[in-house]
Amino acid sequence: MITGVIMAGGKGERFWPKSRIKMPKQFLKLYGEKTMIQQTVDRLKKLMPIENIFVVTNIDYAGIISDQIPELPTENILIEPMGKNTAACIGLAALHTERLDKNSLMVVVPSDHVIKDEETYIDVLVSALEKAQDGDNLVTIGIKPTHPETGYGYINFRKLTNEIINNNPIYKVEKFVEKPDHDTAVKYVKSGDYLWNSGMFIWKTSTILKAIKEYMPGLDKALNMIREYFDSDEIEKVLYEEYSKLESISIDYGIMEKAKNVYVVPGDFGWDDVGSWTSIERLYEKDENGNVIKGNVVSVDTKKCIITGSEKLIATLGIEDVIIVDTEDALLICSKDKAQNVKEVLQELKKEKSEYL
Repeated sequence: MITGVIMAGGKGERFWPKSRIKMPKQFLKLYGEKTMIQQTVDRLKKLMPIENIFVVTNIDYAGIISDQIPELPTENILIEPMGKNTAACIGLAALHTERLDKNSLMVVVPSDHVIKDEETYIDVLVSALEKAQDGDNLVTIGIKPTHPETGYGYINFRKLTNEIINNNPIYKVEKFVEKPDHDTAVKYVKSGDYLWNSGMFIWKTSTILKAIKEYMPGLDKALNMIREYFDSDEIEKVLYEEYSKLESISIDYGIMEKAKNVYVVPGDFGWDDVGSWTSIERLYEKDENGNVIKGNVVSVDTKKCIITGSEKLIATLGIEDVIIVDTEDALLICSKDKAQNVKEVLQELKKEKSEYL
């Protein structure tokens, strides 16, 4: 049995002011006619029925998920009592996929990525599933880099391989590396030995639970306790107590960087993690001056800008490399090279306990 796990608890802070705490980017239509999470569900449905898809989130977003994906069974919306990063999120989901089928395969994906070539994407996932099925293998999808990106982590892989599944090569992972500076990223891309870390994972439920037991004994202990109380009236209390004890740690750091049986399938299917406003440039066509413009905009002597609004007129004159995002109650004006730092604005707003969060 193939199961899907969608991680949907993020706040999407770098997409403020469109993305807010009450309605983060995974629930917005940033690209296409459907929201990011609706597109994610639609892709997974090509591999499995909706009953096999779980969405892990927090209590604030459960209602939005039910509204946007009404066909998803309510019990498949898994509520974390608090955010503890991706290791805990995936561990909790594994307990549920284990209940469906102890021999189930898990496809774990973020809720807010753009994938333009879905046919190739599914083809790559099928190859990854076959590798995951064939032993205790932890498999990830690596994206072929198109430029020296400093906003992504990278996967260094062993180039020599005799293994090809459905025309897709499978490589042994040498190591995961953190987000590099520009010069290091240039070297990575030139070498041909590195892929972008997509944050997508494929494995047997039993394999990831075994890896958690080996490399994250604290999480394993918590999961065993949660499993014991699954069908009792105490489950919410136990879930809260056990989560409170956990350290906040990613699956990459907790498991993938330590495990020996890690493989990567390269993917080239128009992927983007839509991490900040500058990613809009990669998704939409630019005008003759290199601008991406959405909404009622008049631009004069305006170059390489990202401008998005609605009905209100936005007029620009003599600006370059600027991001302008206008919403009903807030306006962001930001130089493009500071797009990754939008969180700093939110930190100031948090100090003021602002309603604009």
